[in-house]
Amino acid sequence: MGNRTPLYKAHLAAGGKLVDFAGWDMPINYGSQIEEHHAVRQRAGMFDVSHMTVVDLTGAHVRDYLRRLLANDVDRLKEVGKALYSCMLNATGGVIDDLIVYYLRDDYYRMVVNAATREKDLAWLVEQAVMFDVTVKERPELAMIAIQGPDARDTVLEVLDPNRAAIAATLKPFVGAFAGDWFIARTGYTGEDGFEIILPGDAAAGFWRDLRAAGISPAGLGARDTLRLEAGMNLYGADMDETVTPLESGLAWTVAWEPPDRDFIGRDALETQRREGVACKLVGLLLEGKGVLRNHQKVIVGNDGTGEITSGSYSPTLQRSIALARVPRDAGDNCQVEIRGKLLPARVVKPPFVRNGKALIEL
Repeated sequence: MGNRTPLYKAHLAAGGKLVDFAGWDMPINYGSQIEEHHAVRQRAGMFDVSHMTVVDLTGAHVRDYLRRLLANDVDRLKEVGKALYSCMLNATGGVIDDLIVYYLRDDYYRMVVNAATREKDLAWLVEQAVMFDVTVKERPELAMIAIQGPDARDTVLEVLDPNRAAIAATLKPFVGAFAGDWFIARTGYTGEDGFEIILPGDAAAGFWRDLRAAGISPAGLGARDTLRLEAGMNLYGADMDETVTPLESGLAWTVAWEPPDRDFIGRDALETQRREGVACKLVGLLLEGKGVLRNHQKVIVGNDGTGEITSGSYSPTLQRSIALARVPRDAGDNCQVEIRGKLLPARVVKPPFVRNGKALIEL
Protein backbone atom coordinates (compact mmCIF):
# COMPACT_ATOMS: atom_id res chain seq x y z
CA MET A 1 0.00 0.00 0.00
CA GLY A 2 1.34 3.39 -0.98
CA ASN A 3 0.78 6.86 0.41
CA ARG A 4 -2.76 8.13 -0.01
CA THR A 5 -3.98 11.66 -0.64
CA PRO A 6 -7.07 13.05 1.11
CA LEU A 7 -8.98 12.25 -2.09
CA TYR A 8 -8.19 8.53 -2.11
CA LYS A 9 -11.76 7.48 -1.25
CA ALA A 10 -13.16 9.89 -3.82
CA HIS A 11 -11.04 8.26 -6.51
CA LEU A 12 -12.30 4.81 -5.56
CA ALA A 13 -15.90 6.01 -5.53
CA ALA A 14 -15.48 7.49 -9.02
CA GLY A 15 -14.08 4.23 -10.40
CA GLY A 16 -10.52 5.42 -10.58
CA LYS A 17 -7.90 2.88 -11.64
CA LEU A 18 -5.18 3.33 -9.04
CA VAL A 19 -1.50 2.78 -9.75
CA ASP A 20 1.71 3.40 -7.85
CA PHE A 21 3.24 6.75 -8.72
CA ALA A 22 6.34 7.77 -6.78
CA GLY A 23 5.07 5.82 -3.78
CA TRP A 24 1.53 7.20 -3.97
CA ASP A 25 -1.70 5.41 -4.88
CA MET A 26 -2.92 7.67 -7.69
CA PRO A 27 -5.61 7.37 -10.40
CA ILE A 28 -4.22 6.73 -13.88
CA ASN A 29 -7.75 7.16 -15.28
CA TYR A 30 -11.42 6.83 -14.40
CA GLY A 31 -12.34 4.67 -17.37
CA SER A 32 -11.16 6.50 -20.49
CA GLN A 33 -7.92 8.45 -20.62
CA ILE A 34 -8.82 9.88 -24.04
CA GLU A 35 -12.22 11.14 -22.86
CA GLU A 36 -10.55 12.77 -19.86
CA HIS A 37 -8.00 14.41 -22.16
CA HIS A 38 -10.73 15.80 -24.42
CA ALA A 39 -12.71 17.05 -21.42
CA VAL A 40 -9.77 19.22 -20.39
CA ARG A 41 -9.12 20.51 -23.91
CA GLN A 42 -12.79 21.21 -24.67
CA ARG A 43 -14.43 21.97 -21.30
CA ALA A 44 -12.78 21.42 -17.93
CA GLY A 45 -11.21 18.63 -15.93
CA MET A 46 -9.71 18.33 -12.48
CA PHE A 47 -6.68 16.49 -11.16
CA ASP A 48 -5.65 15.43 -7.70
CA VAL A 49 -2.05 16.61 -7.46
CA SER A 50 -1.80 16.37 -3.67
CA HIS A 51 1.20 14.08 -4.07
CA MET A 52 3.24 17.12 -5.08
CA THR A 53 5.46 18.54 -2.35
CA VAL A 54 4.66 22.02 -1.03
CA VAL A 55 7.51 23.74 0.80
CA ASP A 56 7.42 27.12 2.55
CA LEU A 57 10.72 29.02 2.69
CA THR A 58 11.13 31.85 5.17
CA GLY A 59 13.87 34.06 6.52
CA ALA A 60 15.41 37.50 6.12
CA HIS A 61 17.83 36.19 3.46
CA VAL A 62 15.47 33.86 1.59
CA ARG A 63 15.71 35.89 -1.62
CA ASP A 64 19.51 35.61 -1.63
CA TYR A 65 19.14 31.89 -0.92
CA LEU A 66 16.86 31.35 -3.92
CA ARG A 67 19.05 33.46 -6.20
CA ARG A 68 21.88 31.05 -5.36
CA LEU A 69 19.72 27.93 -5.49
CA LEU A 70 17.85 28.38 -8.79
CA ALA A 71 18.94 28.84 -12.39
CA ASN A 72 16.14 31.34 -12.93
CA ASP A 73 16.23 34.54 -10.90
CA VAL A 74 13.60 35.32 -8.26
CA ASP A 75 14.67 38.96 -8.50
CA ARG A 76 12.37 39.02 -11.53
CA LEU A 77 9.41 38.61 -9.18
CA LYS A 78 8.22 42.13 -8.36
CA GLU A 79 4.50 41.44 -7.89
CA VAL A 80 3.32 39.69 -4.74
CA GLY A 81 2.04 36.22 -5.69
CA LYS A 82 3.97 36.08 -8.95
CA ALA A 83 5.24 32.61 -9.87
CA LEU A 84 8.53 31.59 -11.45
CA TYR A 85 9.34 28.32 -13.19
CA SER A 86 12.93 27.19 -12.72
CA CYS A 87 15.32 24.29 -12.64
CA MET A 88 17.34 23.56 -9.52
CA LEU A 89 20.80 22.41 -10.57
CA ASN A 90 23.76 20.54 -9.16
CA ALA A 91 27.33 21.77 -9.53
CA THR A 92 27.72 20.18 -12.98
CA GLY A 93 24.56 21.84 -14.30
CA GLY A 94 22.42 18.70 -14.12
CA VAL A 95 18.78 19.15 -13.21
CA ILE A 96 17.98 18.08 -9.64
CA ASP A 97 14.36 19.05 -10.22
CA ASP A 98 12.12 21.53 -11.99
CA LEU A 99 9.70 23.51 -9.87
CA ILE A 100 7.51 26.55 -9.35
CA VAL A 101 8.25 29.16 -6.70
CA TYR A 102 5.87 31.94 -5.61
CA TYR A 103 6.95 35.28 -4.16
CA LEU A 104 4.68 36.01 -1.18
CA ARG A 105 6.74 38.42 0.93
CA ASP A 106 10.35 39.53 0.98
CA ASP A 107 10.90 36.93 3.71
CA TYR A 108 8.48 34.26 2.44
CA TYR A 109 8.34 32.15 -0.74
CA ARG A 110 6.32 29.02 -1.48
CA MET A 111 7.79 26.26 -3.64
CA VAL A 112 6.11 23.26 -5.26
CA VAL A 113 8.39 20.38 -6.28
CA ASN A 114 7.82 16.95 -7.79
CA ALA A 115 6.66 13.97 -5.74
CA ALA A 116 9.26 11.56 -7.16
CA THR A 117 12.12 13.86 -6.09
CA ARG A 118 10.74 14.81 -2.67
CA GLU A 119 13.45 13.32 -0.47
CA LYS A 120 16.46 14.52 -2.42
CA ASP A 121 14.87 17.95 -2.96
CA LEU A 122 14.19 18.47 0.73
CA ALA A 123 17.70 17.33 1.64
CA TRP A 124 19.21 19.71 -0.93
CA LEU A 125 16.99 22.63 0.17
CA VAL A 126 17.98 22.13 3.80
CA GLU A 127 21.68 21.73 3.01
CA GLN A 128 21.81 24.93 0.98
CA ALA A 129 19.71 26.86 3.51
CA VAL A 130 22.25 26.64 6.32
CA MET A 131 24.49 29.49 5.20
CA PHE A 132 21.47 31.76 4.62
CA ASP A 133 19.62 31.00 7.86
CA VAL A 134 16.49 30.05 5.92
CA THR A 135 13.75 27.86 7.38
CA VAL A 136 12.56 25.04 5.09
CA LYS A 137 9.11 23.78 6.07
CA GLU A 138 7.33 21.00 4.20
CA ARG A 139 3.53 21.24 4.26
CA PRO A 140 2.26 17.63 4.11
CA GLU A 141 -1.06 18.59 5.70
CA LEU A 142 -2.07 20.42 2.51
CA ALA A 143 -3.83 19.02 -0.56
CA MET A 144 -3.67 20.33 -4.10
CA ILE A 145 -6.29 20.23 -6.86
CA ALA A 146 -5.70 21.43 -10.42
CA ILE A 147 -8.72 22.50 -12.48
CA GLN A 148 -7.88 23.03 -16.14
CA GLY A 149 -9.64 23.78 -19.41
CA PRO A 150 -11.44 26.59 -21.29
CA ASP A 151 -14.38 26.50 -18.85
CA ALA A 152 -12.27 25.91 -15.73
CA ARG A 153 -11.98 29.43 -14.41
CA ASP A 154 -15.63 30.38 -14.79
CA THR A 155 -16.79 27.13 -13.19
CA VAL A 156 -14.39 27.39 -10.27
CA LEU A 157 -15.46 30.97 -9.60
CA GLU A 158 -19.05 29.75 -9.34
CA VAL A 159 -18.08 26.99 -6.88
CA LEU A 160 -15.85 29.04 -4.57
CA ASP A 161 -17.38 31.04 -1.75
CA PRO A 162 -17.76 34.76 -2.59
CA ASN A 163 -14.63 35.90 -0.74
CA ARG A 164 -12.35 33.31 -2.37
CA ALA A 165 -13.99 33.83 -5.76
CA ALA A 166 -13.38 37.58 -5.58
CA ILE A 167 -9.66 36.96 -5.01
CA ALA A 168 -9.42 34.24 -7.66
CA ALA A 169 -11.14 36.44 -10.25
CA THR A 170 -8.37 39.04 -10.03
CA LEU A 171 -5.50 36.66 -10.68
CA LYS A 172 -3.41 37.09 -13.80
CA PRO A 173 -1.71 34.10 -15.44
CA PHE A 174 1.15 32.72 -13.34
CA VAL A 175 0.09 34.56 -10.21
CA GLY A 176 -1.22 33.13 -6.93
CA ALA A 177 -2.79 34.55 -3.79
CA PHE A 178 -3.97 33.46 -0.37
CA ALA A 179 -7.71 33.39 0.19
CA GLY A 180 -7.80 32.63 3.88
CA ASP A 181 -5.95 29.35 4.36
CA TRP A 182 -6.39 28.43 0.68
CA PHE A 183 -3.74 29.36 -1.88
CA ILE A 184 -5.18 29.86 -5.37
CA ALA A 185 -2.82 30.11 -8.36
CA ARG A 186 -3.55 30.62 -12.04
CA THR A 187 -1.05 28.00 -13.14
CA GLY A 188 -1.16 24.52 -14.65
CA TYR A 189 0.54 21.70 -16.50
CA THR A 190 -1.81 21.14 -19.44
CA GLY A 191 -1.50 24.07 -21.83
CA GLU A 192 -4.94 25.28 -20.78
CA ASP A 193 -6.09 28.05 -18.47
CA GLY A 194 -7.28 27.27 -14.99
CA PHE A 195 -6.26 27.13 -11.36
CA GLU A 196 -4.07 25.07 -9.06
CA ILE A 197 -5.51 25.32 -5.56
CA ILE A 198 -3.57 24.38 -2.43
CA LEU A 199 -5.93 23.88 0.49
CA PRO A 200 -6.13 22.11 3.86
CA GLY A 201 -6.32 18.36 3.40
CA ASP A 202 -9.53 18.07 5.38
CA ALA A 203 -11.25 20.49 2.98
CA ALA A 204 -10.20 18.70 -0.21
CA ALA A 205 -12.94 16.04 -0.43
CA GLY A 206 -15.74 18.58 0.00
CA PHE A 207 -14.31 20.90 -2.62
CA TRP A 208 -13.81 17.96 -5.00
CA ARG A 209 -17.49 17.02 -4.57
CA ASP A 210 -18.58 20.60 -5.26
CA LEU A 211 -16.49 20.70 -8.44
CA ARG A 212 -18.01 17.41 -9.63
CA ALA A 213 -21.50 18.69 -8.91
CA ALA A 214 -20.69 21.73 -11.07
CA GLY A 215 -19.87 19.42 -13.99
CA ILE A 216 -16.08 19.24 -13.84
CA SER A 217 -14.84 15.77 -14.75
CA PRO A 218 -12.08 14.05 -12.76
CA ALA A 219 -9.00 13.22 -14.82
CA GLY A 220 -6.11 10.92 -14.03
CA LEU A 221 -2.36 10.93 -14.47
CA GLY A 222 -2.65 9.40 -17.95
CA ALA A 223 -4.52 12.39 -19.36
CA ARG A 224 -2.26 14.76 -17.45
CA ASP A 225 0.71 13.24 -19.25
CA THR A 226 -0.72 13.47 -22.78
CA LEU A 227 -1.91 17.02 -22.10
CA ARG A 228 1.49 18.20 -20.87
CA LEU A 229 3.20 16.46 -23.80
CA GLU A 230 0.94 18.23 -26.29
CA ALA A 231 1.78 21.47 -24.47
CA GLY A 232 5.50 20.75 -24.87
CA MET A 233 6.12 20.66 -21.12
CA ASN A 234 8.99 18.59 -19.78
CA LEU A 235 8.52 15.72 -17.35
CA TYR A 236 11.24 15.26 -14.76
CA GLY A 237 12.88 11.85 -14.95
CA ALA A 238 11.98 11.50 -18.63
CA ASP A 239 12.94 14.68 -20.49
CA MET A 240 15.54 15.86 -18.01
CA ASP A 241 17.37 14.65 -14.93
CA GLU A 242 20.72 15.12 -13.22
CA THR A 243 22.65 13.87 -16.26
CA VAL A 244 21.53 16.70 -18.57
CA THR A 245 21.41 20.48 -18.30
CA PRO A 246 18.58 22.91 -19.11
CA LEU A 247 20.45 23.82 -22.30
CA GLU A 248 20.13 20.21 -23.47
CA SER A 249 16.50 19.99 -22.40
CA GLY A 250 14.79 22.82 -24.25
CA LEU A 251 14.87 24.92 -21.09
CA ALA A 252 17.50 27.54 -21.90
CA TRP A 253 14.74 30.14 -21.54
CA THR A 254 14.55 29.32 -17.81
CA VAL A 255 18.18 30.28 -17.18
CA ALA A 256 18.69 33.91 -16.11
CA TRP A 257 22.15 34.90 -17.30
CA GLU A 258 21.83 38.48 -16.13
CA PRO A 259 23.18 39.89 -13.94
CA PRO A 260 26.48 38.16 -14.77
CA ASP A 261 27.69 38.24 -11.16
CA ARG A 262 24.81 36.12 -9.80
CA ASP A 263 26.61 32.95 -8.80
CA PHE A 264 23.86 30.33 -8.95
CA ILE A 265 24.71 26.67 -8.45
CA GLY A 266 25.70 25.11 -11.78
CA ARG A 267 26.40 28.42 -13.50
CA ASP A 268 30.05 27.68 -14.31
CA ALA A 269 29.11 24.44 -16.06
CA LEU A 270 26.32 26.15 -18.03
CA GLU A 271 28.61 29.01 -19.04
CA THR A 272 31.11 26.49 -20.44
CA GLN A 273 28.38 24.67 -22.31
CA ARG A 274 26.95 27.92 -23.59
CA ARG A 275 30.36 28.97 -24.88
CA GLU A 276 31.30 25.64 -26.46
CA GLY A 277 27.83 24.66 -27.62
CA VAL A 278 25.66 21.74 -26.56
CA ALA A 279 26.17 18.25 -27.99
CA CYS A 280 22.44 17.54 -28.12
CA LYS A 281 19.10 19.30 -28.01
CA LEU A 282 15.49 18.49 -27.15
CA VAL A 283 13.06 18.70 -30.06
CA GLY A 284 9.51 17.76 -30.93
CA LEU A 285 8.69 14.90 -33.29
CA LEU A 286 5.58 14.27 -35.36
CA LEU A 287 5.28 10.77 -36.78
CA GLU A 288 4.43 10.97 -40.49
CA GLY A 289 2.70 7.60 -40.72
CA LYS A 290 0.89 5.11 -38.52
CA GLY A 291 2.43 3.93 -35.30
CA VAL A 292 2.96 5.12 -31.75
CA LEU A 293 6.03 6.94 -30.51
CA ARG A 294 7.20 5.71 -27.11
CA ASN A 295 9.88 6.62 -24.59
CA HIS A 296 13.37 5.30 -25.35
CA GLN A 297 12.78 4.52 -29.03
CA LYS A 298 15.85 5.22 -31.16
CA VAL A 299 15.84 8.26 -33.44
CA ILE A 300 17.98 8.12 -36.59
CA VAL A 301 19.09 11.52 -37.88
CA GLY A 302 21.17 10.60 -40.92
CA ASN A 303 24.86 11.42 -40.83
CA ASP A 304 24.40 13.29 -37.58
CA GLY A 305 24.00 10.10 -35.59
CA THR A 306 21.24 8.88 -33.31
CA GLY A 307 19.04 10.21 -30.58
CA GLU A 308 16.32 8.92 -28.29
CA ILE A 309 12.69 9.70 -27.56
CA THR A 310 12.34 10.97 -24.00
CA SER A 311 8.52 11.26 -23.98
CA GLY A 312 6.27 9.80 -26.64
CA SER A 313 2.55 9.14 -26.97
CA TYR A 314 -0.52 9.35 -29.15
CA SER A 315 -1.94 12.88 -29.21
CA PRO A 316 -5.75 12.74 -28.80
CA THR A 317 -6.07 16.35 -29.96
CA LEU A 318 -3.98 15.98 -33.12
CA GLN A 319 -4.87 12.31 -33.65
CA ARG A 320 -1.22 11.73 -34.47
CA SER A 321 1.75 10.34 -32.60
CA ILE A 322 4.06 12.96 -31.07
CA ALA A 323 7.17 12.97 -28.94
CA LEU A 324 9.95 14.92 -27.32
CA ALA A 325 13.37 13.57 -28.28
CA ARG A 326 16.99 14.35 -27.49
CA VAL A 327 18.97 14.42 -30.74
CA PRO A 328 22.38 15.67 -31.93
CA ARG A 329 22.53 19.46 -32.07
CA ASP A 330 22.90 19.58 -35.86
CA ALA A 331 19.93 17.34 -36.61
CA GLY A 332 17.75 18.64 -39.43
CA ASP A 333 14.02 18.75 -40.05
CA ASN A 334 13.51 15.06 -40.78
CA CYS A 335 14.44 11.82 -39.08
CA GLN A 336 13.42 8.20 -38.67
CA VAL A 337 12.23 6.40 -35.56
CA GLU A 338 12.87 2.72 -34.96
CA ILE A 339 9.56 1.10 -34.05
CA ARG A 340 9.42 -2.69 -33.70
CA GLY A 341 12.40 -3.17 -36.00
CA LYS A 342 11.14 -0.78 -38.69
CA LEU A 343 12.33 2.75 -39.47
CA LEU A 344 9.37 5.12 -39.79
CA PRO A 345 9.65 8.73 -40.98
CA ALA A 346 9.09 11.59 -38.56
CA ARG A 347 9.29 15.36 -38.80
CA VAL A 348 11.24 17.51 -36.36
CA VAL A 349 9.02 20.32 -35.05
CA LYS A 350 9.22 23.00 -32.40
CA PRO A 351 7.02 22.37 -29.34
CA PRO A 352 4.40 23.07 -28.13
CA PHE A 353 2.15 20.95 -30.31
CA VAL A 354 -1.13 22.22 -28.82
CA ARG A 355 -1.98 25.19 -26.65
CA ASN A 356 -5.41 26.43 -25.55
CA GLY A 357 -7.08 23.69 -27.53
CA LYS A 358 -5.50 24.63 -30.86
CA ALA A 359 -2.88 22.85 -32.95
CA LEU A 360 0.32 24.89 -33.24
CA ILE A 361 2.04 22.73 -35.84
CA GLU A 362 1.18 21.95 -39.42
CA LEU A 363 -0.17 18.42 -39.81
